[in-house]
Amino acid sequence: MKKYDKLVKNAAGRLVPEIINGEQHVAFQGVGKYKPEGRKHAPRIPSCIDYPDDGNKLVDNLKEALIKAGLKDGMTISTHHHFRNGDLIANQIFDIAHEMGIKGLRWFPSASFPCHEHLIPYLEDGTIHHIEGSMNGALGRFCSEGKMAGVGILRSHGGRYQAIQDGEVQIDIAVIAAPSADAFGNANGVDGPAACGLLGFALGDSQYADKVIVVTDNLVPFPCVPFQIHGNHVDYTVLVGKVGDPDKIVSGTTQITKSPDRLLIAELTAQFCVETGIVQNGFSYQAGAGGTALSIGIYFAEILKEKGWKARFIRAGSNQYPVKMLEDGLVDYILDGQTFDLEGVRSMRENAAHLATSPFTSYNYHSKGNFASMVDVVILGATEVDIHFNANVVTHSDGALLHGIGGWQNCLFSKCTILPIPLFRDRIPVIVDKVTTLCGPGELIDVIATERGIAINPLRTDLIEKLKGSDLPIKTIEELKAEAEAICGKPEKPEFTDEIVAAIKWVDGTIIDVVRKVKEAVE
Repeated sequence: MKKYDKLVKNAAGRLVPEIINGEQHVAFQGVGKYKPEGRKHAPRIPSCIDYPDDGNKLVDNLKEALIKAGLKDGMTISTHHHFRNGDLIANQIFDIAHEMGIKGLRWFPSASFPCHEHLIPYLEDGTIHHIEGSMNGALGRFCSEGKMAGVGILRSHGGRYQAIQDGEVQIDIAVIAAPSADAFGNANGVDGPAACGLLGFALGDSQYADKVIVVTDNLVPFPCVPFQIHGNHVDYTVLVGKVGDPDKIVSGTTQITKSPDRLLIAELTAQFCVETGIVQNGFSYQAGAGGTALSIGIYFAEILKEKGWKARFIRAGSNQYPVKMLEDGLVDYILDGQTFDLEGVRSMRENAAHLATSPFTSYNYHSKGNFASMVDVVILGATEVDIHFNANVVTHSDGALLHGIGGWQNCLFSKCTILPIPLFRDRIPVIVDKVTTLCGPGELIDVIATERGIAINPLRTDLIEKLKGSDLPIKTIEELKAEAEAICGKPEKPEFTDEIVAAIKWVDGTIIDVVRKVKEAVE
């Protein structure tokens, strides 16, 4: 089987395949242009005849559960990443598959982390054929070097749910690592020694997979409440000694930046939001867990307190900072999609206004509306931006695939999208003529905020008009690019072979771009 075939030029001018790993795909047609018809995918009809009347679905161990679920060559196995770098179960699944001599599996994680470097030998020996999910660090580099047997496919969080419900990816076995569960399979992430907050990324897997296994280290008497995962979707439950490492759930930067440049970017971004009237009583926002984004959230909190205002909701990735805003009465609700620290876990357990959401509610583009477009302002990052406001979040300046998409693409549909980014990193300009990998179209990106000035997308004439006479350093994106190059020089473009190693999906399931093999890897 060819890794890919039928290259076509998509609406963004990128050459992409229509057949990947033997499956048909659709090229990107433009924002809001692709509207598929048909019905959602549905799993096979189960019957209570096949399940115990007493609700006890416990089996002795994960291997037995995988065997009972029918693990065989070529299957699609899904996992979720709520444990982040503390995940212990995904590696065990493929240890078992390797031991059983299973080959050609498609791994469909909601994200991968450095702990999953353990799986590289299984990619090398054919246990895993390819990954369809974010590939960070070592796994991303392995893919970039053209070492994976198949082509990787990267989707946003909402795009992953869309792919499951539309039947683009049909999951054979979903394995859900749950901090707390009962023998029937009801499960949540807020209780137990490895509590991680919520299990929203596993929701679609539980609803649509043919077989569902819940693994926990905290088995409680029926019912395990709240039901974040419903036992009616679950085939088998497994009790293990340790389901995840709670110390590593807190991964990534969840501290306010101390960098003077980043603090300046945060201050300019917050001031921009004030002067344009974005920050007001009852507004909503979403910000990431990086140091600059957290600092912007702190500025928002100070403004709300000073004005006597209250935000209606914060779309999260939650951590200690939005939790403090909730408990200080500065926001009505946290609509949480992922918990980034243990204060977020505690708050979700204790605060009725800290709500668990999922990619279906927040991001799914093939639904009857979602939360993303209701947010007044979203604060995001990027590895590169070009002069047309297109942005890249998956590859670095050397072209290596080192990040996943997460909810980034989905968030672009907010009422105002701001990318607060440094003008250069390691003396490499961030603003370029053309992004290496297109992840988000420029028409959806409204503002680029740097330590040396703010560029507003010319499409946003309303924002430009509101800032006439402002003291903010408003510049064109071309001026910012020239300023960076005057300091650092013009960056060299990464070199690639013609070989495609990964495809980037847009929120509607179409292919917006591809990642090619980095030239350094040519032997």
